[in-house]
Amino acid sequence: MTLPTVLKRPSAFLPLAMSVAALVLVLSHVAMVGAGAARQTDEGATAHIFQLLIAGQVPLVAFFAIKWLPRAPRFSLPVLALQAIAVIAALAPVYFFNL
Repeated sequence: MTLPTVLKRPSAFLPLAMSVAALVLVLSHVAMVGAGAARQTDEGATAHIFQLLIAGQVPLVAFFAIKWLPRAPRFSLPVLALQAIAVIAALAPVYFFNL
């Protein structure tokens, strides 16, 4: 088992893809609307999709950790670290722009 083999598993790359999609979603929203847009009573579709993308990763990451940590801890720990970094990168603009 190697790191690229583990990364090819859907439970490994789907959370990364979801984080990238959430990051692109937030950055495109900031680019189109602006970071200082007036607050609305409803968060809007962009915020709801972002929340679904971030929350949807939890079961995938849990499944990956339960399945692959016992089998290949040497290669699954870097993947979990990548997944954590990707989530932090997706959440950073929300915190930075106070969205």
